[in-house]
Amino acid sequence: MFKPKIISDKNKKSLKIKKILTNKFKSNPIKKSNIIIVVGGDGFMLQTLKKNKNPLNLFYGINSGNYGFLMNKFFEKNIVKSLSKAKMIKISPLEMKVKSKNKIKKCLAINEVSILRQSRQAASISIMKGSKYIIKKLVSDGVLVSTPAGSTAYNMSVHGPILSLNSKKISIAPISPFRPRRWKGKIISDKSKVIIKNLNFFKRPISAVADNIEVRNAKSIIIKINHKVKFNLLYDNNRSLQKKIKLEQLRKETF
Repeated sequence: MFKPKIISDKNKKSLKIKKILTNKFKSNPIKKSNIIIVVGGDGFMLQTLKKNKNPLNLFYGINSGNYGFLMNKFFEKNIVKSLSKAKMIKISPLEMKVKSKNKIKKCLAINEVSILRQSRQAASISIMKGSKYIIKKLVSDGVLVSTPAGSTAYNMSVHGPILSLNSKKISIAPISPFRPRRWKGKIISDKSKVIIKNLNFFKRPISAVADNIEVRNAKSIIIKINHKVKFNLLYDNNRSLQKKIKLEQLRKETF
């Protein structure tokens, strides 16, 4: 027996799907529901996951955005069947701890942490894994640290590697590297702690962005997978997240 909580974005398509769903199911409070149906795009799903971190929550996404990598397609006639046969995967987010001039802030990132130049001048940063340098000085537009679930998003756009969900890895990919010009990044264990420092805080400011939450004027950033936080995502049998990632690995672009 489904006791869903239906959460939707506010655009017309999302509200239309929500109306169809509420005619089929009664929307319950989250504490009394056994599944959370999220109607929207990937960005809305990311926001909803972070607001509802209870490890018992099950999330079934219905796409009303563009690509909808984290979502399922909506078929009105088959929605009950789709929910009953959906397969679950568990993902853990990155945790970003940013030290800026006046504060320290922690944020979760399900897709990636983006370190971006904040002015017309390129960023000058060092990157460490624990106590060892990955690169002592990178001059670039920034760098991305990505989870497997996020490796097909911004990470892929900057030519970072696509990671399998069960790889137990995270990706570090430079954004428009200037020096060293040919540095391609690195794949490291998901048990690693990544430390990024701004080597020229006053002249070359940088911001740190956890999915869509930005902290400006960052001095140092510590990034690691928070294995204590688990998000349970439900997917239709033929459209699992693993299959979507595999398709992206095999996809050939046409122009």
